[in-house]
Amino acid sequence: MMDVRPSPEQQALRDSAAQVVDRLGPQAVGQLDDQERASKLDAAVAASGWRELRVEMEDGAPLASGVETMIVAEELGRGLGDVSFLGPTLAAELRRLAGAPPSPTVETVALAVDLSSLACSVSGDRQPAVAIDVQGSSRALLLVPGPDGHVLAQTDLHSAGAGLDLTRPSAVLGPPLAVAPVEAAVRTLAPDDLTRWTALGLSLTCADLVGTMRGAYATQRRQYEASIGSFQAVQHMLADALVLTEGARSATLHAAWAVDARAPGEALAAAAAAKAYSARAARDVCETVIQVHGGIGNTWECLAHVYLRRALLSSGILGDVGVNLARVLSHRGIGGDDGLR
Repeated sequence: MMDVRPSPEQQALRDSAAQVVDRLGPQAVGQLDDQERASKLDAAVAASGWRELRVEMEDGAPLASGVETMIVAEELGRGLGDVSFLGPTLAAELRRLAGAPPSPTVETVALAVDLSSLACSVSGDRQPAVAIDVQGSSRALLLVPGPDGHVLAQTDLHSAGAGLDLTRPSAVLGPPLAVAPVEAAVRTLAPDDLTRWTALGLSLTCADLVGTMRGAYATQRRQYEASIGSFQAVQHMLADALVLTEGARSATLHAAWAVDARAPGEALAAAAAAKAYSARAARDVCETVIQVHGGIGNTWECLAHVYLRRALLSSGILGDVGVNLARVLSHRGIGGDDGLR
């Protein structure tokens, strides 16, 4: 049975992550261009070792659990942390599963062009890939088919565009992709490895969505010398938003726990269910926050739309609502030839 109470170490981790993002995260849209502030935030994340939470220990297990990794992702989402975390964490997990040593430099992962899965490069393939969360990374990890599974490979990054999310740039790669195997990888990646990796990725995107909802919900505006939250009609909308946020957080906590505590298929089903709920909830919550801010919510004077942009990208990474509902149905044996889906 899952114990949802945080341990003292987990609470200390949350407090630490919250303090860093509150001190160094952007407090206004204009601060997104403050390179000195962003560099200090990146240095704090690097010094804390949060990108290495999923590196391999001597027994082969990750340094930190899915729940502890989720805690950092959630706080970075809440504070619009414009620093790489999701990409390097998923890259570290791939290296651990492939038996490769941790990377000495920051790296990220490349996804298929629809963002629904890890990119897989086949000889002669003319499909592009998308590297996510590329800030500070010089390469991205992806897969190539092997005789006994998938082989871990890498491709160099040359440029990055801001994209939809103003806090986490992405980069379109190829076609064609110049791919080289990760020489130090000693294991091929079996289907169960990729299933568990996907479960971790989904749980972290859900955590980012939960944090994004929390941060958007906490934005403030005053009208007629009163907080907009004091008006009854607005209170009803914000109450609904709070219910959605708490529901997403509960589902995400279970998904993050299942990453290490359940079989790969069960872990993926839990993460897919959480993602389907969280993605839909995050859009509703962020759009509600923009609406209650009035016209200013969609301008450069307010952070509300930056939260929505971040939520839209996180919603698409490793599959949106429809993709993940299909994963849940497939795991439960519903659909396909029986005509139920």
